[in-house]
Amino acid sequence: MDKVLYVAMSGAKQTMQSQASSANNLANVKTTGFRADLDQLRAMPAFGEGHPTRVFALSERPGYRFDPGTNISTGNDFDFAINGHGWIAVQGDDGNEAYTRRGDLKINANGLLENGAGHLILGNDGPIALPPFDKIDIANDGSISIVPEGAAPNEVAVIDRIKLVLPDNGDLMKNREGLFVRKDGALEVANGAVTVVSGSLEASNVNAIEELTDMISLSRQFELQVKLMQTAEENDKSLERLLQLS
Repeated sequence: MDKVLYVAMSGAKQTMQSQASSANNLANVKTTGFRADLDQLRAMPAFGEGHPTRVFALSERPGYRFDPGTNISTGNDFDFAINGHGWIAVQGDDGNEAYTRRGDLKINANGLLENGAGHLILGNDGPIALPPFDKIDIANDGSISIVPEGAAPNEVAVIDRIKLVLPDNGDLMKNREGLFVRKDGALEVANGAVTVVSGSLEASNVNAIEELTDMISLSRQFELQVKLMQTAEENDKSLERLLQLS
């Protein structure tokens, strides 16, 4: 009976982890440039002495959805979206380079360019700093030009160029911040083939209907596993009563 209980218990635990992954996707359905996590459940044998017949459930994340989200026009000069494939290089909270698709820009208190998540946008020589300006423009190649404060409209100065990269998506993994980094820890070089669309933002690629369907399915699985644990307990009690009578 311990086999049934072990399978049901491990299944319930892993189902809860899958529910957490699906809930995180749903929570980010409106997060700019978000990439959904994939999740799957499978049976695994328990290796070791005395456990050749035991199996347990395992929840794992085999990867992420990399298909682009919909580009939504905002008309905001501070917004831009990747055109097709590619990534924006940013500085994570740990100070290391990472990659995102989030292009809702703003200027922080230090005059540095960052996105809506507070990650500094990287240029040719690190974080991009902007002097006071009257107008800003982001070109298709990621170049940032401004009309300096008080200058004539035709006095345009090119400040920097956003670092755009094109790694193999199979080499990437998501870190705790929700940013992508290379699995081997290496840094990508800027790639001129990546272009952007100014005045637009990329929506999350989470499929809300699909995630809701998965949540319902996982909830039913969890209920079934709990019932199986209850059945195992009832069978144990019945067996105990039989032994007492004998």
